[in-house]
Amino acid sequence: MLSDKTIRIVKEITPLVAANAETITRRFYQRMFEANPEVKSFFNQAHQHTGGQQKALAGAICAYFTHIDNPAVLMPAVEMIAQKHVSLGIKAEHYPIVGSNLIEAIKDVMGDAATDEIVEAVAEAYGFLADIFIGREGAIYDEQASAPGGWNGTRTFVVTKKVPESDVVTSFYLKPEDEGPLPPFKPGQYITVHIDHPHTPTSPRNYSLSDCASQPHYRISVKREERLAADAPDGLISNHLHDGIEEGHRIELGPPCGEFTIDPAAVAKPVVLIAGGIGVTPLLSMAKSIIHANPDAKLYFIQAARNSKVQAFADELGNLAEAGPNVNTKVIYDAPLAGDVEAGKCDDTGFITTELIRSWTPFSEAEFYFCGPKPFMQNIHACLNELGVDEHRVRYEFFGPKEELQPA
Repeated sequence: MLSDKTIRIVKEITPLVAANAETITRRFYQRMFEANPEVKSFFNQAHQHTGGQQKALAGAICAYFTHIDNPAVLMPAVEMIAQKHVSLGIKAEHYPIVGSNLIEAIKDVMGDAATDEIVEAVAEAYGFLADIFIGREGAIYDEQASAPGGWNGTRTFVVTKKVPESDVVTSFYLKPEDEGPLPPFKPGQYITVHIDHPHTPTSPRNYSLSDCASQPHYRISVKREERLAADAPDGLISNHLHDGIEEGHRIELGPPCGEFTIDPAAVAKPVVLIAGGIGVTPLLSMAKSIIHANPDAKLYFIQAARNSKVQAFADELGNLAEAGPNVNTKVIYDAPLAGDVEAGKCDDTGFITTELIRSWTPFSEAEFYFCGPKPFMQNIHACLNELGVDEHRVRYEFFGPKEELQPA
């Protein structure tokens, strides 16, 4: 347990740290990549370039310091981060590297305000949290290795099928090269793709599993990502998968990870899945798995896309609608092409609104799952808040500080 002195000091410095959090995290990454370049391979440099990683870490630090006297509040966030760490292969020996560089970054930014007493308190607080992560991540590694067909690290898979799903999304069907069994996964989880890029060394990438959990293969569906900033490159791995990986090729995968999941057999209340863009992938896995395991479940699936050229899985969504009277689907285009509406390729145009959710879903009792780009997520979060949907009935997957979902 943390000492009372450390809790008091951390609470006292929280406003100062919060005011300088992004400056501290930018300095932290700069220091760490210079002093310990071996850890750079764990980080997606596109997120470094746009500042997304720095903002996410700043939000996590502020949340921890704010709740230093009640860390149980942070356990859902700890689980999400632990799953991500395991997907990247982060181990106990990496935590001292992070800790030492974080302390030095705080000293660099805070200057004389970072007294010995404050540094000792922050170090103790970091060590306490690191031990929580190390313990949980060790348990996840053990769970992965002990699952039927499970593994740690990477395993070689063969691309057995490559299928275009839209102008920008392609699916890859994957089976183990050793023809051994596949461990089960929870709908909503992701696997990690390790690519030895021919020109630019880069970090592994996480891609949601997009098919039913009962299938004898894994399927990922990858959007060809454009550059996140004008002076940044296009998505290295997504473009390499689209252009350089064909049927019969081999790729290295990490085992399923992630906590944005659903137990399809345990569904008791109506489930509403709301997908924006490529955020459809984990939700499609959830929907197909629920229909397979629990055909009497009440399911509502809203897919938002620009138009028919970029909408992925139009046929599969249509098949969901035909699965039974308890399954309802709705497709909304915000930039329909000429003929999209007339051909019945979408059910409505515009954006998802509070009124649509109010009129089309059993919002007062349903469990909500949503995933998509940041503006989409902000809008859905605001709609559900306006409807008074309890937080415990809302699940989502989002990269960045939770506070960024608040303004819509």
